[in-house]
Amino acid sequence: MPIPSHAPSRAELIDHLVRTRIAGDVATPRENNLDHYRRLANGDRRYWLGLELGDRWTDEQDVLAVMAERCGVSDDLDHRAGQDTIDPELTVDALDRMANVLRKAAEGRRRVLFATGHPGALLDVHRLTADALRAAGCEVVRIPGGLLADDGCVVQFADVAVYEGGATLWHTHSPHPMTAILDGLLREGRPLPELVVADHGWAGCAAQRGIDAVGYADCNDPALFLAEAEGTLQVAVPMDDHVVDPRYYEPMTAYLLEAAGLRA
Repeated sequence: MPIPSHAPSRAELIDHLVRTRIAGDVATPRENNLDHYRRLANGDRRYWLGLELGDRWTDEQDVLAVMAERCGVSDDLDHRAGQDTIDPELTVDALDRMANVLRKAAEGRRRVLFATGHPGALLDVHRLTADALRAAGCEVVRIPGGLLADDGCVVQFADVAVYEGGATLWHTHSPHPMTAILDGLLREGRPLPELVVADHGWAGCAAQRGIDAVGYADCNDPALFLAEAEGTLQVAVPMDDHVVDPRYYEPMTAYLLEAAGLRA
């Protein structure tokens, strides 16, 4: 499916993000956000998304403070349940920062790897970005074959690495599929990507391995925002990463590519 012929203005995109609940009053409830912040602070590595956070984020209130600053969730410590928010202004600010990274990648004709733990929602966002960077002269990294992780397979579909099991593409937060890709490239004597565009543990693992990485993250996935705050991850874009219709992300993708100078 082609991206829209008209890239929205900033104001038009903000209106769209709020109407489709990609940002604004999002579907992820406050209690789920706080539960994930607490689990991360308590050292549950399932919520570290492949990053090594050490003992730097053991206070969930510190995590909440970063999420309020970078994602736009409520900073009210007494707000324990109900509606939470993503600030659409912060979403577009982060898209602008990501666009700058993509522009530099295109200018340098860098090797770029795309991956998603949300194939039901973000596959086309990544595919269209991959198409645009390839057209600009970048190499889109082809992953090795036969990779296994987490009792499933790591495959590439429409230029995007995904996790597959039982003939189904699966939602995953795990960093292990990205570990399998990077280790597989090294075994084959091939260069690692110079940039990873991803989400979840795919982005966290790449950033932790010292690779330039940008990613999309929901308000209940604090690790990537902490990594951006620490400088490990270049950009974390706050948004609901699985709204009811994946086509809702098309105007956002068009805006991103326009801002990066990558639209034909």
